[in-house]
Amino acid sequence: MTGRPTALRRLARRWSAPLPAPPGALRRGPLRPDGFPSPLRSTRLTSQLGVALGVAFAVCFLTGLLSHLIQHPPGWLRWPSRPVGLYRFTQGLHVATGLATVPLLGAKLWSVYHHLFRWPPVRSLAHALERASIAVLVAAALFQVIGGVLNVARWYAPMPFFFTAGHYRVAWLSVGALLVHVGVQLPAVRAALGPTTAESARERLSRRGLLGGVAAAAGLVTLTTVGQTVRPLSALAVLAPRRPDVGPQGLPVNRTADRAGVRAQALDPAYRLVVEGPLRRTELDLAALRALPQHTAELPIACVEGWSATGRWTGVRLRDLVALVGVDPDRATVLVESLETAGRYRTSTVGAAHVRDPLTLIALRLGGAPLHPDHGYPARLIAPNRPGVLQTKWVGRLTVREAS
Repeated sequence: MTGRPTALRRLARRWSAPLPAPPGALRRGPLRPDGFPSPLRSTRLTSQLGVALGVAFAVCFLTGLLSHLIQHPPGWLRWPSRPVGLYRFTQGLHVATGLATVPLLGAKLWSVYHHLFRWPPVRSLAHALERASIAVLVAAALFQVIGGVLNVARWYAPMPFFFTAGHYRVAWLSVGALLVHVGVQLPAVRAALGPTTAESARERLSRRGLLGGVAAAAGLVTLTTVGQTVRPLSALAVLAPRRPDVGPQGLPVNRTADRAGVRAQALDPAYRLVVEGPLRRTELDLAALRALPQHTAELPIACVEGWSATGRWTGVRLRDLVALVGVDPDRATVLVESLETAGRYRTSTVGAAHVRDPLTLIALRLGGAPLHPDHGYPARLIAPNRPGVLQTKWVGRLTVREAS
């Protein structure tokens, strides 16, 4: 019984034992003791920036996780159809916070990167592992922020992978590494943020000036981009890659009919919307769809890139189409299929809460005019409180199932 604790103690000693220092002749350039003379860098500054960055990352992670769960719903999730603009708010908050993180992360890395050149570079095996974990955290944070900016700009060439899958997976890696880092650094952070008397008035003013500059930069980035979601601020959105009023019929478009390869099918006079239930099937041409009771709803398109815009949509209630094939619309789900033959979002499932909601439409018109082909002509899904990628365009088939 005494051998095991002895072995563990021996292992612990080796783990934390100092490693031989490299030759002093290598201590040049940034490795010199005076290599980073700026008085602004301090544990207190780093801790303050870290708290702000931690809050921003938490908001981004939670809102991003929600968006992922909505797009890939697990069996237990029942995403509601009301309030209409809830997803618009959460995804707008996700992107706005992510963009504000850019100056925060830059300042945070500036405040700590001199630690890369501490001497000796590695003091022990435990210290080597700690430095490796920080490298993982920094790499994951940069991946998330840079990838998010590229996604907002819709520039995918530098990313040889599907953005949302990579962004989601690395988000978990980032959060895990962040929690480990916080656990290790919490005592130092608490001490740094506590009362201090050693700091001079000049140092306090300099630090506050730097923090004020970072806060101003984050605020400016937010103010000049959030207008792509908050319509009253759209005139200030000079840095936003998308304007919510620019596009066919006054709404932006991500995927055009030509890019989706559906223009010929969408404009084909022989178009039929197939509605199929467990016991009955019907096919409706445009004239038959227009002859059904028409309803109008003011609903937003809220895109995962952060922009959103409200349109005035007119069409047939989805619940009315469900009733045509003999299924109770209060107890139904619908698989919506596009005329597209390929694509990650050519289908979407409308849950029971949205099927029964009278605002969920198979829209035929936008702003009083027939849908533009790029907005989904001849018919598209528009439902409250759903991501834009799930508002299926160029609808060709509705498969109705009774909800369990």
